[in-house]
Amino acid sequence: MLRMGVQIITAELRRWLAAQVEAGLARDAVIDAMIESGWRRDVALGALDEAQRGPTVDATAQRDTAGPMPQLTLADGATTVAAGDREVRLIASMQYPRVVILGGLLSAEECDALVALARQRLERSETVTHDTGSGEVNAARTSDGMFFARGENALVARIEARVAALVNWPVEQGEGLQVLRYRSGDEYKPHYDYFDLAHPGTASVLRRGGQRVATLVMYLNTPLRGGATIFPDIALEVMPQRGNAVFFSYDRPHPDTRTLHGGAPVLDGEKWVATKWLHERRFK
Repeated sequence: MLRMGVQIITAELRRWLAAQVEAGLARDAVIDAMIESGWRRDVALGALDEAQRGPTVDATAQRDTAGPMPQLTLADGATTVAAGDREVRLIASMQYPRVVILGGLLSAEECDALVALARQRLERSETVTHDTGSGEVNAARTSDGMFFARGENALVARIEARVAALVNWPVEQGEGLQVLRYRSGDEYKPHYDYFDLAHPGTASVLRRGGQRVATLVMYLNTPLRGGATIFPDIALEVMPQRGNAVFFSYDRPHPDTRTLHGGAPVLDGEKWVATKWLHERRFK
């Protein structure tokens, strides 16, 4: 399936690949068949690797809907992408998992203004508890943070509109913008952003807008040293640079999405980021 320039691994394709694996068809034959059907080799290899690891929970069972995903509209060979009121530079793009590194999503003035507005409202960051779905302080996350309400001020509304245009996703299907400060030594150990259906507290969280399906991390400053956004499953490190951002999506709440990520310790100075989580439905 080809959608907006991005080849999407659908539930139907996963079932077909699983059937080929079960039937004992040679790996090269499956890859060749996909390439002949128009699939890029890297996407075909990633999808087959997933199928050979064994059965996973089907996406339609993991989400309330199996509908579209947030995604960027990338023209072949383009070096920029439209984001409403500005063009954003494309630094790197990975299909599986879907990760896009962006340059100049925010201006220096916007970054500084967000930091100034957030600084006076910082509190110790929390994580969602597995049992109840409420927030709690966790030793794995040693930052300070705060949330802006959606559209709380002109700056936030402008950034939210830009993000919505960038990833083709309605503003109302995103959480409020979260700003975090990591001081020297602070980190966020590797984790997933989706809500695990195996935990009892997830049901109450999903009532607010369904699953998270994508994350956008925007860097508001450049630390003196350290603080990379790390993706351990794919050996990727994204170095924080003021105004840049990293987008990644996950079509089901399962480790097979390979979206395990974290914030490496800040080694010198501070790191400020703004995070936007996108949901499958309107977030309340």
